[in-house]
Amino acid sequence: MQASPIVLTTLAGLSTGLGGALAALAKPSETMLAASAGFAGGVMLTASLADLMPEALEFYSGYLQPLPCGGAIVTLLALGMLTAGLLGRLLPEETELAAKYGQNTARTKAMRTALITGTALLLHNFPEGVLTLFAGTADPALGLRTALAIALHNIPEGLAVAVPFAYATNSRAKGALAALVSGLAEPAGALVALFLFRSLFTTGFLTGTMVLVAGIMIWVALAQLLPTAFAPAHRLPGILGAAAGCLLMLLGIAALP
Repeated sequence: MQASPIVLTTLAGLSTGLGGALAALAKPSETMLAASAGFAGGVMLTASLADLMPEALEFYSGYLQPLPCGGAIVTLLALGMLTAGLLGRLLPEETELAAKYGQNTARTKAMRTALITGTALLLHNFPEGVLTLFAGTADPALGLRTALAIALHNIPEGLAVAVPFAYATNSRAKGALAALVSGLAEPAGALVALFLFRSLFTTGFLTGTMVLVAGIMIWVALAQLLPTAFAPAHRLPGILGAAAGCLLMLLGIAALP
């Protein structure tokens, strides 16, 4: 008996919670936080440049000449980066977070990192859920392979959200819960597509959306995560985390159908 596309999409999203559960196995520390920031940065850069961009280039090259194709993708990436910068201004500043979580500078920075990372991954997971749903509807075997590949992507993404949130709140359970919530954007996206806006979610629209999200993730990685990871106090764990994030995401990309 074949699983329905909605079930496959939900399971793929819940795998983010598995990443959060893995993060809960170790007590968060500043060293682990640096490694996590590097890991998240490596995950986001690799997912954007080695997964989303080749697919977008392949799609747009079927309709546009090379220069207009590149111009369209660069424009969408720039809009995504601008969106990330504006979202960063809407999220609480470290001084506001300090009033809630105390004057521990490392914890307030971790909370802001967790909020920015979680927001970027929520935006990433929403259209990803739509793509999983459509793949499963068109071909159940393709839907199963797509869901499995996305689940492999989502485990390190869950780690990337859970560690800074757990450190900031001093609660591993809250970190795992934050990772799970970010993954629930996938079945949410699938349900919205299925019941409300199915006619809008064309291949071209979803491809453009994924490029925008790639721009957001690249900005978050370069402006927030990697500077945190490469700070002098814990640079080596940050570098190792970034390398691990890149390698694990490449492994997940290799599993794509």
